[in-house]
Amino acid sequence: MLSSVFRASRSSASSSLRNNGTRAFSSQTFTLPDLAYDYAELEPSISATIMNIHHTKHHQTYITNLNTSLEKYADAEAKGDIAAMIALQSAIKFNGGGHVNHTLFWENLAPNGKGGGENPTGDLANAINGKWGSFDAFKSEFNATTAGVQGSGWGWLAYDPKAKDICIVTCGNQDPCSTTGTVPLLGIDVWEHAYYLDYKNVRPDYLNAIYDVLNWNVAGKRYAKAKA
Repeated sequence: MLSSVFRASRSSASSSLRNNGTRAFSSQTFTLPDLAYDYAELEPSISATIMNIHHTKHHQTYITNLNTSLEKYADAEAKGDIAAMIALQSAIKFNGGGHVNHTLFWENLAPNGKGGGENPTGDLANAINGKWGSFDAFKSEFNATTAGVQGSGWGWLAYDPKAKDICIVTCGNQDPCSTTGTVPLLGIDVWEHAYYLDYKNVRPDYLNAIYDVLNWNVAGKRYAKAKA
């Protein structure tokens, strides 16, 4: 159900059998991933204050709630309580999606001059230029589409395995990109907690500024893997 990007420390993840023959599934414990950079290294595009709060508070909350929901789900499954299992699905999707999305997002970022702020290269650059004509044209459409997300959500450059092509998709709340049938290559969080302290309610300014710290090398590797 949940993406392989989870950086999980698994506590007895395999299933076991009770003495009475029913299956008892132990839970997985997910942990907050370390970042490859310091909070202040993304300034001025993203302030250290926002990075600290976003990483240690918001992302951690999704992980905490995901672990709690999975523990409850494992208990309900062991008891055969289908109603409880169904009731927990939305919490697992929301908090699991929050963990998946943020883990991808942190990897999409890098300090300017240390992988951040460079343009796409190689096959991904060719795919972008082939579809939109230029990187600037892609940015214009991506920013307009992502700025138009109503309420909270995400904008993604994704790979569509059926069409064998890249595309722009948006997802509301914490729905993972995978719910659209596509593979995430690069995503931008447009929940207000990601930018409000720096950019207030001017989402387009945040979207313009974040290109200075986007890591297209990571997106290129994801693209190569997705289409392999």
